[in-house]
Amino acid sequence: MTELISEKLPTTRQNPFDPPAEVTAIREQARISRLKFADGHLGWFVTGHHQVREVLGSPKFTNDPSRHHLLDVRFQGEAPAERRKVEPGMFLNQDAPDHTRLRRMLQGQFTVRRMNQLAEWIGTIVDDQLKHLRTFDGHADLVKEFALPVPSLVICAILGVDYDERHRFQEDTTKMLSLESTFKEAMEAMARIQEFMRELVVRKKADPGDDMISDLLATGEPTDEEASNMALLLLLAGHETTANMLGLGTFTLLQHPDQLKILRDEPEVVDNAVEELMRYLSIIHFGPTRTAVEDVEIDGHLIKAGDTVVMHVPAANRDPEKFSGNPEELDLRRPAGGHVAFGHGIHQCLGQQLARIEMRIGFSRLFQEFPDLRLDIDPEEVPLRTDMGIYGVHSLPVAWTA
Repeated sequence: MTELISEKLPTTRQNPFDPPAEVTAIREQARISRLKFADGHLGWFVTGHHQVREVLGSPKFTNDPSRHHLLDVRFQGEAPAERRKVEPGMFLNQDAPDHTRLRRMLQGQFTVRRMNQLAEWIGTIVDDQLKHLRTFDGHADLVKEFALPVPSLVICAILGVDYDERHRFQEDTTKMLSLESTFKEAMEAMARIQEFMRELVVRKKADPGDDMISDLLATGEPTDEEASNMALLLLLAGHETTANMLGLGTFTLLQHPDQLKILRDEPEVVDNAVEELMRYLSIIHFGPTRTAVEDVEIDGHLIKAGDTVVMHVPAANRDPEKFSGNPEELDLRRPAGGHVAFGHGIHQCLGQQLARIEMRIGFSRLFQEFPDLRLDIDPEEVPLRTDMGIYGVHSLPVAWTA
């Protein structure tokens, strides 16, 4: 069986839109492999679609970071278990029953029906940002002027965060997600965002508004600390992931003109196009991570209690055992349902319907408004986020006929 060493996990993408070729080769050899971690632990590396879903859907695994063995050698000795304990309200890293209790408080805010009711309002935000983009007279950075502002404006309004205060979380989010940050730098950035959210909760208690944080506090269920950390998770997830999908997705479509033509000519395909872009791009380098709390057999392999498992979502979303045709190719007409880009199981992305609506409206109206949109630099010069925890493009210089 193939054995990898965690600090040598391949992250270099030979093609900006594909998983590392070495990981694809590993998946074709074995969809579950052994993985040696930075602390010497011998765990597992899962690259198959079915196997990833099985791990994510099993209650025999925990998402508590204090129980994971360290993947990143940079943090060895810097991040002991007591400094990786889950703080109140951080439901992303909690198991039932705490996870169930906290997620239930937010579930009603993110139903498909409620998100669809926001579509017209989100469309207005997209249209306004496209008008702003038009003022740049034929040349602009699409990330700075469109891909990042749209989801930031949306999530700020939903949570009741003043958009003019975005510098208080966007800069620190970048520091937290940078693979070049030390553990100390990442934790200091996290602490600053937490302080900002605590201040926000105090303001909302004193002067409630028509927003999700005010609604959450009005239930009387979460403590102030839980509410601020829950809001923090929504804020981070609500702008970083969608922003990178809009930026990288636009780059992808511009490099696949045949698929872009389908999106323009067949508006009814847009829902499936979003799913296919999510499947095809899968904007994390690797992960998520789980640790077994009891012995469990996955695909004939005995994963023992205490074993840490790292999954590779980009590889799983290209698994030919799941996706028909050639999953290495972008095909906006391919039935792309069943991908794991939003996760699976109890930790599946809470805001996935909101992200879908933002991408559906964002991609379709961007290319309607700018039918001759094109890259303003050579594709090889586009700065990729290989240094960040969430993959994408740092900037995307584009041009159009003014």
